[in-house]
Amino acid sequence: MIDLHCHILPGIDDGPKTVKESIAMAEEAVRQGITHILCTPHHNQRFTNEKADVLLAVEDLQKELDRQSIPLTLFEGQEVRIKSNLIDEIKSGKILFADVADRYLLAELPTNSIPEYTESLFYELRQMGIVPIIVHPERNRGFQESPNLLLPYLNMGCLAQLTAPSIAGVYGKQIKKLSEQLIEHNLVQMIASDAHSRKNRDFYMEKAYKIVGKKYGIEVINKMDQTCRDIINGTFTKAENYKYIRRII
Repeated sequence: MIDLHCHILPGIDDGPKTVKESIAMAEEAVRQGITHILCTPHHNQRFTNEKADVLLAVEDLQKELDRQSIPLTLFEGQEVRIKSNLIDEIKSGKILFADVADRYLLAELPTNSIPEYTESLFYELRQMGIVPIIVHPERNRGFQESPNLLLPYLNMGCLAQLTAPSIAGVYGKQIKKLSEQLIEHNLVQMIASDAHSRKNRDFYMEKAYKIVGKKYGIEVINKMDQTCRDIINGTFTKAENYKYIRRII
């Protein structure tokens, strides 16, 4: 299992504060069946985690995992809060992508809105060959009120990532129901943990996959898993068979 969104690096954002806490997260990840984690500290939110700093942090934590014989492979990335100057940051080499080919970008929108410039920004990114992955749309107020607003972004070639705790019911019944609708209508293409610590915002990947497998079938799990592999490898993948939600719960 691949986790494409995780705040496991110690002491650089609102994730674990110490290496010991990161190790505890790693051990739980392995217990849940996770073999690879994309480390995605916040960038352009309350935290500015520079590319060089993230690379070093991933290297250091991987060395400690290897030293303790914890079978978990880390990759470097960022959860990038979108801003109007994002294109400039990309062109100046300041942004980490989800893959070494610099094709896939984890893009976070503000919690309470979808900025007016989002569609034009994502269109420009697509013209550059970059695929924005909209992280946890089910927790964005704009998509909560109108989940079909995801359709224009999927139409232009973007992807969307659901958070495991959302489908597991951690954030309440309404977000769980919305998460189910997003899966049913293929408006999200993968699940990731967005884990921050064992005590606060744990993985829930095992539980989420069990729920999805039981409710929608193992083929949905296999498709999501393959999408995660394609993203990490920089291989072309796209949203398919997504549908308009006619009755919003």
